[in-house]
Amino acid sequence: MLSNLSLTLLFNSIKKNPFRFVHLPLILYWVFLFVMTSIPIEKIPKFFNTQDKLEHFAAYFILGVLVKLNTVFQNKSELIRRNSITVSCIIITVYAMFDEIHQLIIPGRYCDFYDWLFDFIGGITGIILASHFLKRDESLVQ
Repeated sequence: MLSNLSLTLLFNSIKKNPFRFVHLPLILYWVFLFVMTSIPIEKIPKFFNTQDKLEHFAAYFILGVLVKLNTVFQNKSELIRRNSITVSCIIITVYAMFDEIHQLIIPGRYCDFYDWLFDFIGGITGIILASHFLKRDESLVQ
C-alpha cells in the first residue's frame, strides 16, 4: 500500500501536470480502443469462449478509471468535478453505445447488447474503484 507521503507526491504531480499524467493517457487509450474495435473480428485470435466479454469488461474498466480521473483533475468546470461520477457514467454509457453501433460497419463485427452490457459494467466498476481510491484521499485531490 502506498504511504501518505507517496500519495501526496503522486497527487501533487498529477495536479501540477494533469495533461501529462491524466489527459494524454486518456486520449491515447481512447484512440487505441477505437482502433482495436475497428479491426475485423477474424484477425483477433480467440483463446476461450468468454474471451470477448472479458475483453469488453477490461477495456472499459480502464476507460472508466481514466475518464473518472479526467473529470476530477480537469480545471475547466467545477460542476463536472463535483458530479464526476455521474458525468463519467454518462460518458462511458454513451461511448459504449456509439462503439457498438460503430461495429455494425466493421466486417465480421456486430452490435451486441451483451457486449454493451459488459462495456457498461466494466466502465462503472472502474469509475467506482477510482472514486473509492480518490475519496479515501479526498484532501489530496482538493
